Amino acid sequence: MKMNIGGTDKVVRILAGLVLLSLLFLLKGNARWFGLLGLVPLATAFLGFCPLYTLVGVDTNPKK
Repeated sequence: MKMNIGGTDKVVRILAGLVLLSLLFLLKGNARWFGLLGLVPLATAFLGFCPLYTLVGVDTNPKK
């Protein structure tokens, strides 16, 4: 499992994850549970690895 997420990509994923997690507090009813999807971009950002990028062949990590 090699890192395939670069710095800018990590920042975007962290921001997107936090925005999605905020839905837990902003939405009412069962729709708020969609906020848990924010855990996916946060996890991939902190791990530095995205399985989908591997399938598609994308690598945004500048360190080679």
